[in-house]
Amino acid sequence: MRRLMFIAGLAVGYVLGTKAGRERYEQLKKSATRISQNPAVRNAAETAALSGREYAGKAYHSVSDKVGDNIPASVAERVRSLRSRNHNGEDDWGTTNT
Repeated sequence: MRRLMFIAGLAVGYVLGTKAGRERYEQLKKSATRISQNPAVRNAAETAALSGREYAGKAYHSVSDKVGDNIPASVAERVRSLRSRNHNGEDDWGTTNT
């Protein structure tokens, strides 16, 4: 009898816990969506992405000037293949495929 009560208690606790957990998950999801739709947050994210692209470009040129032809052939080929994928010469960092 004790064992049956213990198992029943576990089952009830599990059901109530998962329901509360699901409700909390939905609250967090709604908050995250609301925050990500905030114009100030979107502007800050866009600014950070643009700055990151700018610094990545500067870093690429700085490293390639210092390293020169000492880059291993496999790395150089990979960079060339990635650059040739972008038909307009720009990278696609920070963008999403929709």
